[in-house]
Amino acid sequence: MIDTSCLAVILAAGEGTRMKSDLPKVLHPVGGRPLIDAVLESARAGGASRFAVVIGAGADKVRAHLGKVAANLEVFEQRERLGTAHATLAAREALVDHNGPVLVLFGDTPLVRPATISALSERLSAGADVALLGFETDAPTGYGRLIIKDERLVAIVEEKDADAETKAIRVCNSGIMAFRQGLLPELLDAIGNANAKGEYYLTDAIAVATARGLRAEAVIGEDESEFVGINDRAQLAAAEAIFQQRMRAEAMASGVTLVAPETVFFSFDTRLGRDVVVEPNVVFAPGVDVASGATIRAFSHLEGAKVAGGAIVGPYARLRPGADLAENVHVGNFVEIKNARVDRGAKVNHLTYIGDASIGARTNVGAGTITCNYDGFFKHKTIIGADVFVGSNTVMVAPVTVGDNALTAAGSVITTDVPPDAMAFGRARQDVKEGMGAAKKAMLAAKKASAKPAG
Repeated sequence: MIDTSCLAVILAAGEGTRMKSDLPKVLHPVGGRPLIDAVLESARAGGASRFAVVIGAGADKVRAHLGKVAANLEVFEQRERLGTAHATLAAREALVDHNGPVLVLFGDTPLVRPATISALSERLSAGADVALLGFETDAPTGYGRLIIKDERLVAIVEEKDADAETKAIRVCNSGIMAFRQGLLPELLDAIGNANAKGEYYLTDAIAVATARGLRAEAVIGEDESEFVGINDRAQLAAAEAIFQQRMRAEAMASGVTLVAPETVFFSFDTRLGRDVVVEPNVVFAPGVDVASGATIRAFSHLEGAKVAGGAIVGPYARLRPGADLAENVHVGNFVEIKNARVDRGAKVNHLTYIGDASIGARTNVGAGTITCNYDGFFKHKTIIGADVFVGSNTVMVAPVTVGDNALTAAGSVITTDVPPDAMAFGRARQDVKEGMGAAKKAMLAAKKASAKPAG
């Protein structure tokens, strides 16, 4: 069992200059959430219950964000950039009063799975004093190599210091480490900076621990893509691609049909039930839950929405936050729904905007209908009952209520409540002027001709 008092120290003080952004690097998103959020969640799911985040560049923005998203979290600032061991020491206050094991992770490595972090902690429970995550790759150039003898990690050799035999090793260092209770502060104090950059490297803790007769071990991750770090926009895009491929594979393995998987994009919290069908070019922004048996047709965009079983969304539909579709609802092409409940069996199929509204069961909303929900200062609600027929091109000026089984005539502007079973007309009477159309066209043609420049 993993010690439930595990402390995760997350290093998030990097400058991120290669991102060329006013946004701190760890706040850039992968899968619809900031990098730091992904690391925190993986650490929590992997067994950590206490968190210390070391920040630096963009400290105020990162601190403000962390205050909104995480509990049991302490924030420390690294004012000088003197290496990973120095950054870890910035959290000394949390380290010295902690009674359990300690994990050290990086805020720009968002793809590490909880199970991998859990395996690292479990290695401590099995007797290791220090455990380090490694990975095997066919392209090890640039990484430190792990030297493992008799199941012990005895050294990490950096690329620049490696001989030909060592360079042939394909087991590399991720930098993610775990330490048994009470050990990390004394190791950090013993780490020197006798290197080309004059910095204090956390990985030197392996050499310090080994020299003291402590047991260091490596846990080799199964998938090297978990350890992708992000330093620039290209690496951010690469991490996004890995995340999307992971989500697509998980969706299909759970019983979701993706007609063209490479064109469907997920967020970290997208939930799709069994037998959901997703057609090409669909985007799931954060906060989407689609129940079993629903169909999401091509070129639709969903965010903060719930879709019940048997519902059909799209093609070319947009569900915005607060959209809540019941069973067997149909939402069709170029329909936008925001903060609205659409009840069982209702249809909103064409060129329609439904915002801040409630649509009753089996109601049919005609093409071109809109709910005018905003008066420039306040939002107002439209309530449409069950079994209502809303004629095409109807404008509902909220607040307004249409009762059950009512009908609105096409082209109506509805400004007052419509009782149940009633029919509402809200349009001007048509007036036909014989011959005026031809005369008007002739006048406009002459005006256009006279406006042309001479020659």
